[in-house]
Amino acid sequence: MVEENNIENFDNNDEEKEIDLIVIFKKLLEKKKMILIWCLVGLALGVIIAFSIPREYQTSVTLAPEINGNKGSSGNLGALAAMAGVNLGSSGTDAVSPQLYPDIVKSVPFSLSLLNVKLTDQEETRKFTVAEYLENDVKSPWWSAITGAPFKLLGALTGGDKDDEEITTATVEGTDPLVISKKEYSLVNDLNSRLSVAVDVKTSIVTISVRMQDPMASAILADSVAKQLKEYITDYRTNKARQDLEYIEKLNAEAKQKYYEAQQKYANYLDTHQGIVLHSAQTMSDRLENETTLAFNMFNQTSQQLQMAKAKVQEETPVYATINPATVPVKPVAPRKVLIIVGFIFLAFIAACAWILFIQPLRRQLREEELKEEEIV
Repeated sequence: MVEENNIENFDNNDEEKEIDLIVIFKKLLEKKKMILIWCLVGLALGVIIAFSIPREYQTSVTLAPEINGNKGSSGNLGALAAMAGVNLGSSGTDAVSPQLYPDIVKSVPFSLSLLNVKLTDQEETRKFTVAEYLENDVKSPWWSAITGAPFKLLGALTGGDKDDEEITTATVEGTDPLVISKKEYSLVNDLNSRLSVAVDVKTSIVTISVRMQDPMASAILADSVAKQLKEYITDYRTNKARQDLEYIEKLNAEAKQKYYEAQQKYANYLDTHQGIVLHSAQTMSDRLENETTLAFNMFNQTSQQLQMAKAKVQEETPVYATINPATVPVKPVAPRKVLIIVGFIFLAFIAACAWILFIQPLRRQLREEELKEEEIV
């Protein structure tokens, strides 16, 4: 009996749900004109918003950096780990892995260097820097002036809107902090919002993307970011090898000078002591000859080390394969006008349904209660 009652209750609940859905559908159908008007208003707002947002173009550059992977059996293990989606990294001393490239690109020193990159517009009629472009040529929607007015007014009242005011950092003896102005700080943040660097964990392929309102500026800046990133990593990887090379070059130059001096001294002694058969003269001649031989051996050894140091610099220099170079984009990536318009229409439809099903009955109920209270009084 209990099971039969439960089955009947479930059936009644299903019927009530169906009835409720039918009632809701009928209410919405009765107010279809209102819903249509709301959707038209949403369409108009969507069109205004979509066509008020400036167009943005994106350029992507794909790089395949050379990784100092493990050798031997560990290399095979690394290959298997890569197939499983795990990056074991490198057993070497390289601290700048591709996973750190996004942090490098968005660091303050790197961004400041990008602000001086020379750009040109699509018509190639004028040239300007990235800082000048961000400050003068970037357009904003019309409502940004309205939403930003309170903050500008507050900054003017508090005296905090001075471009030449500098951001000071706490200094410690022996450090060299980087001090930039508020204007530069704002430009760096704006630039970083337009840059993105993605790294594939499996393959370590680096994708650099730049979004700008001018397609030519987007392509030039993307290519510049890729070049400067290559130079940064190359300088880091070859820093130790280049220092060793400079040191060996210094030693080789000193050994060469000492060899030439010993050789010249030995030659001069032979010229001035020809035909002399004294043992002291022969001893001095042997001594100078030995010094010349030692100097030559030192010069020869440093010369070999110099060649090895040059080869080491070449060996440490990373090689980057550019899979996808920077090209001028043809179509904008933003704004997505159709998606914005459809979204506003959908929101207007939801708002109209909420108004009809919830807000109107609630207002009607409140009015009835007020009328009852007035009648009682």
